[in-house]
Amino acid sequence: MLPALDDFIGHLRSERQLSARTLEAYSRDLHSCCRFLEEQRIDDWNALDTALLRRYVASRHQAGLSGRSLQRELSAVRSLYHYLIRERRCRHNPALDLRAPKAARKLPRLLDADLTTQLLNDDGDDDWLAVRDHAMLELFYSSGLRLSELAGLNIDQLDLTEGEVRVLGKGNKTRLLPVGRMAREALRRWLKVRPTVPDASQPVFVGMQGRRLTPRAIQQRVRRYGIEHIGQHLHPHMLRHSFASHLLESSGDLRAVQELLGHADISTTQVYTHLNFQHLAEVYDRAHPRARRKSDD
Repeated sequence: MLPALDDFIGHLRSERQLSARTLEAYSRDLHSCCRFLEEQRIDDWNALDTALLRRYVASRHQAGLSGRSLQRELSAVRSLYHYLIRERRCRHNPALDLRAPKAARKLPRLLDADLTTQLLNDDGDDDWLAVRDHAMLELFYSSGLRLSELAGLNIDQLDLTEGEVRVLGKGNKTRLLPVGRMAREALRRWLKVRPTVPDASQPVFVGMQGRRLTPRAIQQRVRRYGIEHIGQHLHPHMLRHSFASHLLESSGDLRAVQELLGHADISTTQVYTHLNFQHLAEVYDRAHPRARRKSDD
């Protein structure tokens, strides 16, 4: 069984060009399944049927694995069998119609519009670090970038005249995003004071030595900026969530928000409809004359 598994991981690495972190997750999940099958004295992927796979899922669930983790493990098994069937090494996919227990969907944290305005209000600080950090936050919120997308951004991907940025997202998919007026102004200020860069790729955001900022360094700067400006911890994804929720609240166009975020599946984007309903429900409870709960009377 392990040779087939090694071939599959090699396929993910060479043909699908998945990241090292994703490959590690696939390998970990599938080796866990292998250990279970060895305990059942099974040494051939063809011998695994849906009933036995269901027992494996149940055992993992009893061991404390969350619904989300089980979904990921089943997805890994499903993908393995797609590969084995394609290579004519298996005849069936036991995970095809098997579903894990539903995971409770955790709503992302975000900033409301007023707090976002307070965060991004330019205080006129000319220190180049402050100018850089302000430009990073403006771009995060203006265009909804992922942390990896902003960290990997090069100058030739920016068109401040047209107000566009071209980013390379998950799965090596490129998308073109609008850059708002305030973000363009912040970026122009930063590019005027940006240190000379020895890196031939010309990264947009660099440190004092002119080297590209790492994702970890960006996280630390965003966190510090949040504490200094609004008195709370902040992370890049919170700005991405705020971008999506505020845009959806104003436009109601779920498909457009999906395209801007680069989500392959619209169900990923639909979490923001729950956030907007939650906001509307709170407004209703505060304002509607018949919304008062009995416990409040």
